[in-house]
Amino acid sequence: MNFPSWTLLGQSLLSGIFIGSLYGLLGLGLSLSWGMLRQINLAHFALAFLGAYLTFQLTSVGGMDPLLTLGLIAPAFFAFGVLMQWLFSRFSISPFNSLLVTFGLTVIIESLIQWIWTADYRKMDSVYGEMKFKIGSLYVPLPELLTLIIAVTLSLSTWALLRYTDLGKAMRAAAEDPQIAAAFGVNEKRLALLLSGLAATFAGVAGLCLALSYTLSPSQIYAWIGVVFAAVMIGGLGNPIGPLIAGIVIGVAEAMTMALISPAWAPLVSFSLLILVLLTRADKV
Repeated sequence: MNFPSWTLLGQSLLSGIFIGSLYGLLGLGLSLSWGMLRQINLAHFALAFLGAYLTFQLTSVGGMDPLLTLGLIAPAFFAFGVLMQWLFSRFSISPFNSLLVTFGLTVIIESLIQWIWTADYRKMDSVYGEMKFKIGSLYVPLPELLTLIIAVTLSLSTWALLRYTDLGKAMRAAAEDPQIAAAFGVNEKRLALLLSGLAATFAGVAGLCLALSYTLSPSQIYAWIGVVFAAVMIGGLGNPIGPLIAGIVIGVAEAMTMALISPAWAPLVSFSLLILVLLTRADKV
């Protein structure tokens, strides 16, 4: 086996960080809804792809700057997240049933995407697509750099919101013990609506990053589920920063595996890390 060049290893490291940041961004909303709302929201991935297709449509047909599309997509997704949480609360959907319901919702959204945009591959052309910076012998594509900046900013902002603000403390209290929180005047239902809206908004932001960097196809919704679930489980439920760190670790491990061994081994990395972490945690219980 020939050892790859240091340039290839450095470029692989950068690629792993960038793809890992997207894993973390996709896992941010899922981690909050699963850890704090007790909802295993598979529709989060379908929403991200719906956001990607809407970004593609508004940019390619409407002529908007991709980043400015969030001005339309973010409020719409927030409203959808609020509506979904209201329906879950209205019909008392259990955590297990939320898995089934959101899977059905995923299939509906996938069919809607295919109906509007067909199953053909779509690639968004934007002013950011071909832009890249050179650092020494390494290239840094602007779309991937934007994804990293957005993922870090949202993760840290959400962490600070939950840790240092009264609103965030009320959210954490309602998630840990709704009855006690209600006794102290916390409106658990209203906070759940807000949190669900934020999680859906994060899915829309992740969709923007998908559209900036990747070719889109409706069937790809399911390709991201496994690795993002692994990042969320490793990073910790309800932890805004955990999925980002875990996602970057997984992304770097996958990239190095492809560079040093073979691309065929890369899909095994995320679940191998997940099994190792779960076994380590089990030994501590």
